[in-house]
Amino acid sequence: MKEQAARAVLLVKAVEEADQAREVLTEDDRKYATRTARELADWDASERKAAATFPSFLEARAEQILKRLGARHPAFGTFAQRHSGAAWVLGWFLPLAGFLLGVGADRIADPEHVDLLSLPLLLIILWNVLVYVAIVVWALLPKRGERLFRSRWVRRVSVGKGGIPRRLPYSLSAAMLEFVGQWTRISMSLNAARVARALHLSAAALAVGAIVSLYSRGVLTRYSAGWESTFLDAHDVYTALSWLFGPVIALFNLQGFSAAEIATLQFGLDANAQTLADNGARWVHLYAGALILYVVVPRVSLAIPAAFRAWRLKRRFPLDLDQPYFRKLSQAAGGEAGVLRVVPYSFSVDENRSKSLESVAVEQLGDRAHLRLLAPVPYGVDAAATLHEQGSSGAPTVTALLFSMGATPEKENHGAAIDALVAEGGEGATVLLDQSALVRLDAARLRERVELWREFCIFHGAQPFVVDLLAPPDKLRESA
Repeated sequence: MKEQAARAVLLVKAVEEADQAREVLTEDDRKYATRTARELADWDASERKAAATFPSFLEARAEQILKRLGARHPAFGTFAQRHSGAAWVLGWFLPLAGFLLGVGADRIADPEHVDLLSLPLLLIILWNVLVYVAIVVWALLPKRGERLFRSRWVRRVSVGKGGIPRRLPYSLSAAMLEFVGQWTRISMSLNAARVARALHLSAAALAVGAIVSLYSRGVLTRYSAGWESTFLDAHDVYTALSWLFGPVIALFNLQGFSAAEIATLQFGLDANAQTLADNGARWVHLYAGALILYVVVPRVSLAIPAAFRAWRLKRRFPLDLDQPYFRKLSQAAGGEAGVLRVVPYSFSVDENRSKSLESVAVEQLGDRAHLRLLAPVPYGVDAAATLHEQGSSGAPTVTALLFSMGATPEKENHGAAIDALVAEGGEGATVLLDQSALVRLDAARLRERVELWREFCIFHGAQPFVVDLLAPPDKLRESA
């Protein structure tokens, strides 16, 4: 699935999950979009003489829903079609700005000479060396690098500049806020690749601009090369330039220099005027070679894999289709019926709660979904081993741990069980929280207990769903 299609699908997902009361998107709207999308996907598949795919169904369905919502709420339609503009800024503006800055940098600093200690050129090289060191550090500390990308400007790269439109139904505004957070998170890898590509190309363009400036001025101007310093003598300058230009001389087979020659190139010495005038071209070649070796080649080498990652992620966006929302739509698209495998933890499920769990399975995975209720995991028992043993009987569609919120969450027991579930099922791990044992609590204390459990589950990497397994079917799901 391409990036724009994934963005539309995720936005529709946020709307449908936020609009539980069917206020902005009725049940008829959803059924019509599903039926139309199935027909469009089948028609497209027949045109391509291939089987219809689930991603194409999701893309067509999202398009139908967004058109309908955009017609009813123009502000939402504008938001749905918003583009961040990052492709133009990152792809063209920054590299062009870097090139122009490189063209002007050395010209502004010293328009008449080739300064052996040219501050702009040395800063370009030094800055890039520091960046290479930072890249190595980031590679060793990936989590730190990821946190550094989580900033407002990266959010703008993801969803564009501007806030949530006002004067929209509450559920629609809530959906848009949820979408912004989710899209920023799951598009982080794509936008990080885009930013890396742009920064590397801009740095390379800066160096290329400086090279172009050196050679273009040399066509119409006769360079005089030399150096001057208050604190460095000829030996210090020779040592520094030997470190800087040694690899360049060896790689490009350029003419070298000696300590005595460096001593004669100091600005302000009347005896070396002819020497200064005759050495300009050699030092232009040396600085151009240094910029190519230390900046252009490494930066382009780093930009190529970043560009490939961005291209690949844009064409094959990593949208997780194993979530319950997509599992439920898979049935509507003609897929197999899902199975909700429920593993109670230190919790005996009676007949009434078992029937309610069947309704949860339908809500999570569609009308044809089935429930498979497994034996409870005893309190204090290693949940990892239990989940692994019970999983050997077959691969379920979704595995969910069931907790009673009458218990207090404990890291070493409930937390360990959730960790085992996450290790078994990945990021889509689901936890059902039954609040039926808390009917005697007042509303304030009930909210506190719900938030306690929700935060506990999210901390351990699972998605919590709060249900009341003794409530009537229309009030089964209290919150999510």
